[in-house]
Amino acid sequence: MAAEPQNGGAIEQQNGAAAAKEEVTRVVFTAVKPQLFVEAPKANDAVAFYKAAFGAEEVTRVNHPKRKAEQEIPLILSVELKLGSVSFLVSDLTDEDSTPPVKTASTGCVFCLETEDVEAAIAKAVSAGAVAESEIAEGDAAAAACCGGRVGKLKDPYGNVWMICSPVKKCE
Repeated sequence: MAAEPQNGGAIEQQNGAAAAKEEVTRVVFTAVKPQLFVEAPKANDAVAFYKAAFGAEEVTRVNHPKRKAEQEIPLILSVELKLGSVSFLVSDLTDEDSTPPVKTASTGCVFCLETEDVEAAIAKAVSAGAVAESEIAEGDAAAAACCGGRVGKLKDPYGNVWMICSPVKKCE
């Protein structure tokens, strides 16, 4: 009988090999909802911006339960916004709050919005307070981001980057 390596079994179990031998229950996710944290108390302003710039619709709102009654602007625990068929959350980020999984408002991700009228979408967002970070590109520059079509890049007043793209074309 050959001896098993001393660490081999533990490493296999740690990496999921042992679980693969057992029947695994299938998990089905019904949605992905990115959560954007903005410096408190700016979440209410951010929600207004996303409504004005992108036509987002407010679905739910939960104010922060620890906000004192005498404070003028309630902190937002989360506001769910719907944009097309996708929902995302906007929340105030406070120093005293230990619940958010992040300690910074910058996420390091880019949000892509798809529309037939890239120019109008960018103009609307800029008039609401976004800053255009590039000219609208077509062809090679756009292909890198959206696999063809037209694309423009914006930064919202809260530091999030948005790509406004025409519908993705099939890559060959």
